[in-house]
Amino acid sequence: MADTGNRLRNLLESPNFEPQSYVKQLSQQSDGDRDLQEHRQKIQTLADETAQNLKKNVYKNYRQFIETAKEISYLESEMYQLSHILTEQKSIMESITQSLLSSDKDETAKEMLAAFPKESEEVKQRTLTTLLEKVEGCKNIMETPGRYLVYNGDLLEYDADNMSQIQKVHAFLMNDCLLIATWLANRRGAVKYKYNALYDLESFAVVNVKDNPPMKDMFKILMFPESRIFKAENSKIKKEWLEILEETKKNKVAKDKNKKVEEVPTSPVRQEVSTNPFDKDEPLDSEELVDLSPEWIQELPEDLDVCIAQRDFEGAVDLLDKLNEYLKEQPVSPRVKELRVKVDERVRQLTEVLVFELSPDRSLRGGPKATRRAVSQLIRLGQSTKACDLFLKNRAAAVRTAIRQLRIEGATLLYIQKLCNIFFTSLLETAREFEMDFAGNTGCYSAFVVWSRSVMKVFVDAFSKQVFDSKESLSTAAECVKFASEHCKQLSEIGLDLTFILQTLLVRDIREALQSQKDIIIEATKHRNSEEMWRRMNLMTPEALAKLKDEMRSCGISSFDQYTGEDCWVNLSYTVVAFTKQMMAFLEEGLKLYFPELHMVFLESLREIILVAVQHVDYSLRCEQETEKKAFILQNASFLHETVLPVVERRFEEGVGKPAKQLQDLRKSSRSVRVNPDSTTSLV
Repeated sequence: MADTGNRLRNLLESPNFEPQSYVKQLSQQSDGDRDLQEHRQKIQTLADETAQNLKKNVYKNYRQFIETAKEISYLESEMYQLSHILTEQKSIMESITQSLLSSDKDETAKEMLAAFPKESEEVKQRTLTTLLEKVEGCKNIMETPGRYLVYNGDLLEYDADNMSQIQKVHAFLMNDCLLIATWLANRRGAVKYKYNALYDLESFAVVNVKDNPPMKDMFKILMFPESRIFKAENSKIKKEWLEILEETKKNKVAKDKNKKVEEVPTSPVRQEVSTNPFDKDEPLDSEELVDLSPEWIQELPEDLDVCIAQRDFEGAVDLLDKLNEYLKEQPVSPRVKELRVKVDERVRQLTEVLVFELSPDRSLRGGPKATRRAVSQLIRLGQSTKACDLFLKNRAAAVRTAIRQLRIEGATLLYIQKLCNIFFTSLLETAREFEMDFAGNTGCYSAFVVWSRSVMKVFVDAFSKQVFDSKESLSTAAECVKFASEHCKQLSEIGLDLTFILQTLLVRDIREALQSQKDIIIEATKHRNSEEMWRRMNLMTPEALAKLKDEMRSCGISSFDQYTGEDCWVNLSYTVVAFTKQMMAFLEEGLKLYFPELHMVFLESLREIILVAVQHVDYSLRCEQETEKKAFILQNASFLHETVLPVVERRFEEGVGKPAKQLQDLRKSSRSVRVNPDSTTSLV
């Protein structure tokens, strides 16, 4: 059979395989429908095996797929960086060319004047005013002195995610900013556009978008917290936009730089000598002591914008650390304050981006390690409290999502095992990641403890809904609580003990479950008592007798053999035996659920259950007239008082760690039944 399957597989995998010829040959060789059905079954089996192998290969390479996706994301970021580097290289080459061709400066200026005739500032401002009259909502644009129009034109804006067209816009490039206005299609009159956005030239970076049909003649503007893609009418206009944008940005930087260098005090103040011996000399020319001429300081705001747009958070924080180190011991001059204002704005933007990275709206996949990058950079920015709060909110959302996505299927205990594995594993990973990220911020540990209690409440809500609200048996509830408690104790490995919180949140449900089970046992015992005939049990078979002995031994009653008679008889009533098994099962399940807050509830439940059986025996002894039955009732009473009750007391003390005084008092007070069975005294 295997050889036939291999031959068929080799035949189908051969490069020269022709389906039509194969089917024709198969039809000629087949004796009838049965052969075709068998061959069809072989092909189907081979198809199933192939599908299974494909699934295995997919699962095997799943991690590689994930890593490949991450690499693609990193590659995209690197392409943005490469584009920025190429733009910088282009600027450097142009500056070198201009310095080398300084002798031809006049001729070059004439050529540029011929290509782009210069206008006076008044003409440019008048042109800008005329154009802006067509834009609704931008009357304050001209309030800035010295602002004039450099370039303008129609563009199409596209969605950065799916590359679908959004709207038609008109862009106005001025000497210090870029205005984007949307086109009003159904508007009549002079106003044709509506104000959309205004960007300072230092707040964005321009990136060329490689032509990839149907995406052609596009360029991207990177700014916080988003990027916008625009399409020009043709490649020539796109090139003009890129060149003029870059030239205008460069001119503004050079103009600001020259303005700062050329700043001189208009009225120098002669230093006066103070006669006060307590006065300290303060340098008046502090501005001259702070050297802000290095190129990296001049380009710092723009470099920070590029790093934020390209999600290079580490690079942005490194630049900020470098600046702080450079200015650490320098005096605060007006130029330093101006630089600080620009840098502080970028710090605010960077903080908002990092906060967005940690928001629960982002993808929660990847576990706690996926947040490490944003958390570490926020801590470096001095925002450890905010980083702690956002990290814990992110992990809380991840825990809720994981619990919500857990499917409720199969037995309750199986669901609880999955729930505990997911929750406590996530809690343990979060604790370890928190300890690693906030190792130097011990003040945040109290926030983690508060967070642990809040997510424990989420876990207990899901736990109680499945275990207690669905009215599962007490034995199932006991196993589920025991399983959760064992997982909770494992957190002590990292110094986190949440057992008390788990018990506090479960105490109400467990108390109700114990009381409900107590009521069920009492009701069942009363029902059996009403039908009591006080006859010996006949188990009919030795196997049944052996099984009953094993059950009693497992309950801790090792002296049960003395109550068995000849053949398969048991010298006890069926009611007393059934009560003993039910009572001992309740005791064992209650001990699994026990913690100090439930001590009195559990003890009183045991006392009430035992009291029902004792009262029944007391009543039967006082009412029975036959001597033989009375002796049998006394034998059952002796079994309860001398065998069952001491075992209950001993097992309770072993499980709880303290004696059951109420049960001891109950057993002592019920001795009058055996000492004086003719007494009319009741135990009630």
